Amino acid sequence: MKRTPYLAVLVALLTGYAYASSLQAVAAYTFTCNGNQNQRSGPCPKGGRPESLILGSDGKFYGAAQVSMEGDSAPNGGTVFSLASARVKVLHTFVPGPDKNYADGNLPGLLTEGPDGKLYGETVYGGNDGCNGYCGYGVLYRVNRDGSGFRVIHKFCSETNCADGVDGYALVAGTDGNVYGTTMGGGSNTCEGYPCGTLFRVTPSTGKYEVVVNFDETTGGIPSGLIVAADQTFWGTTEIGSQGQTLFHYTEATGELQSVPMNFPKVNGLIPQGRLLTIGPHGNFYGVYEIYGVSGAGLFEFHVGDQQTQLFPFYTNQDGAGTPLTMLFASDGNLWIGDLNGSDGYGDIVALSPSDGRLIRRLSPFSSSAAIGAYPSEISQFQDGTLWGTTIQFGKAFTNHFADGTVFHLNAGLPPR
Repeated sequence: MKRTPYLAVLVALLTGYAYASSLQAVAAYTFTCNGNQNQRSGPCPKGGRPESLILGSDGKFYGAAQVSMEGDSAPNGGTVFSLASARVKVLHTFVPGPDKNYADGNLPGLLTEGPDGKLYGETVYGGNDGCNGYCGYGVLYRVNRDGSGFRVIHKFCSETNCADGVDGYALVAGTDGNVYGTTMGGGSNTCEGYPCGTLFRVTPSTGKYEVVVNFDETTGGIPSGLIVAADQTFWGTTEIGSQGQTLFHYTEATGELQSVPMNFPKVNGLIPQGRLLTIGPHGNFYGVYEIYGVSGAGLFEFHVGDQQTQLFPFYTNQDGAGTPLTMLFASDGNLWIGDLNGSDGYGDIVALSPSDGRLIRRLSPFSSSAAIGAYPSEISQFQDGTLWGTTIQFGKAFTNHFADGTVFHLNAGLPPR
């Protein structure tokens, strides 16, 4: 109930300009760097290449930008930020430190808000190494929503043979007051010669990090992420090269892990994209598949108890294979996908029918000259029906600066959630 005034104010502020022009994409904020537009090299005081974007319980947006400088092939720093009233506040900047090893992390990825109201995230690099931050195994961190209290919760691969996990994926908040996540490497087991990965838990009150599941070949192999079902239990996918993809179901209250074979059809070169797994309103699971050597992508559907996963025809062809990154069920009942490259190389947002996988709409407002930039990374839907997201390059900047991605919103005429 305490969140209502904040959300009501934000909805009122955003609705006015979100619906000003149908299908008009608007840059809510543009990340700019100091330097020449053509050379695209220089420092980015508030970060560049924004990737993550979430709506906090206080009605503000929060996210992470991948870099603090452009022009170097190695990843460089990054920031955690908040966005309100078209203004960005930097909550934390990842710095190299005196030894240039980014001990507190380098190249931040996706964020989540924990049950304690703090922001939790992971970095790809930094933490344990001394090689100028480009290597290392990354860290798990948290920070208060006002930017105070930054703390490294865990440095990945800090145990022998990376038994604590490595290559962390997106995080989720549990109903037991803890934060959970998966790693796609490390752990105590191997799957066809490779570390299988883990499922871990963080206790916010103490900051304790612990592995609660070591995946193995009997549980389907290497995990790709976690999603929360209507009953608040966790689902995800695991995969071993020779065995294909499997669902796993984790119940936090009991610590029980179950594996559910998805039984994909025998199609040569079939590549299911487990990272896009989404649960429909009737408990169906949806994702995207590709076929090696064949340009295009299609939707798949699976329901626990089905004998086989349903593959729908490709919704793209050789002119629009793209790189789908984000998928969600929107308020119109359709699946909406943010595609990094899309049909023209700069990205698309597409809507698919969950009943047959057909393409319903394709929105292509992204380009190197568009105000919202190019290469959409994160797509979500706000309560008033507008789509919000990030692009990781370009946008509009003023003299002696260049744009390095945006936070944007788009009115696609969808009903409120």
